[in-house]
Amino acid sequence: MTQFIAFLRAINVGGHTVKMGTLRQLFEGFGFSNVETFIASGNVIFEADSGETADHLEQTIENGLHQALGYEVATFLRTVAEVTAVAQYQPFPTAELEAGASLYVAFLKDELDEQAKLRLATLKNEIDDFHTHQREVYWLRRLQLGESKFTGALLEKTLKMPATLRNSTTVRKIAAKYPLTGT
Repeated sequence: MTQFIAFLRAINVGGHTVKMGTLRQLFEGFGFSNVETFIASGNVIFEADSGETADHLEQTIENGLHQALGYEVATFLRTVAEVTAVAQYQPFPTAELEAGASLYVAFLKDELDEQAKLRLATLKNEIDDFHTHQREVYWLRRLQLGESKFTGALLEKTLKMPATLRNSTTVRKIAAKYPLTGT
């Protein structure tokens, strides 16, 4: 069995509310075991057969949630090792974060091509900075959220692909709660 973390995009939006218990039951119904939600219902930890590919599991979850809930929920899977690597990655100087900036991680399905990276670079300004690494975009916000014009919707439009954002603190907490155990 392999442990995965599913980062769900827009599970509770547009007047929809899915309780964590209901979400756990849905994931169990998809055939997964040891299902937990963490911090919010958009973060689901579960185990699946080691032979299953992440792409296949994402499709299973997305199709199952669409059928059960009646709306699309983009799903971004990472293994515990991948989440640990994301949590440990330092895309910006520590001094920036110590100066009060906030760091967010956008999870993507695929790595960005060069054209998408160029489009992302056009969003950089004195408040918002971006860095890409593997299947993640790191967003450094130097001032208060209300002072930034950047949104997840703008990110998706710019990249021309779905994404879901998490605060880096949440990512670090998930990595700490589910340490590598050799799976």
